[in-house]
Amino acid sequence: MTNEAARTSVILIGGGRMGTLIAKTLEAEGGFEVLDTYGSRDAAQLDREAPRADVAIDFSNRAALPHALAYVRRTGAALVSGTTGYAPEELEQIRALGEACAVTWSANYSLGVAVLRRATEVVARGLGDWDCEIVETHHNQKADAPSGTAKLLLGAVDPAGSMEVVCGREGMVGPRGRREVGMHSLRGGTVAGTHEVHFFGTDEEVCLTHRATSRQIFASGAVAAARRIVGREPGFYTFDQLMFGE
Repeated sequence: MTNEAARTSVILIGGGRMGTLIAKTLEAEGGFEVLDTYGSRDAAQLDREAPRADVAIDFSNRAALPHALAYVRRTGAALVSGTTGYAPEELEQIRALGEACAVTWSANYSLGVAVLRRATEVVARGLGDWDCEIVETHHNQKADAPSGTAKLLLGAVDPAGSMEVVCGREGMVGPRGRREVGMHSLRGGTVAGTHEVHFFGTDEEVCLTHRATSRQIFASGAVAAARRIVGREPGFYTFDQLMFGE
């Protein structure tokens, strides 16, 4: 088998900044061949015209989801999705796709964020009666709030989903509730992404922080996930499973 034949073929869904960065990362790492890129304007072409690839990498927007799903069902390609802003029922469609092929979705493909989520789970269990607040900061062009990563961290704090989520506070809100998690979104400049999980106890505070200084970490993580998911049995895989072998 030649090196050319051994290359993993890729369809990119999303032609924005992340799509461009992922394309450059695929080329730099080697072993991949990008067959084509489909932006938001031509996403419908995925349904019937896009060539079959080993893996589709989707960093587009929620409007392209039906076309991405149709492409994967038609071709059997593995799917690496990093699009955020999905409603719960849309995420369930992605998970259900795992019945037919190998699929992963993550709000954040940073290895550091994956470790932060795991650390947050540990701290939340140990400090279960402490107050918790999550703060996320992104560039001024980000469309959704709270960020998908902030929601990921919320899941680590409250896996049962039983706590009240308060997105910001205004006016005479009264004392903070015991079963309350504050969620705060800051937007400005060119910040790639900062996430903080604060735990407040009596006379002390624990703060877990991750700062991204560029989007390259997300592109590198997505490419690593693509490399690991090709050839897997059908199923929905988390980023942790792909990276840590869980």
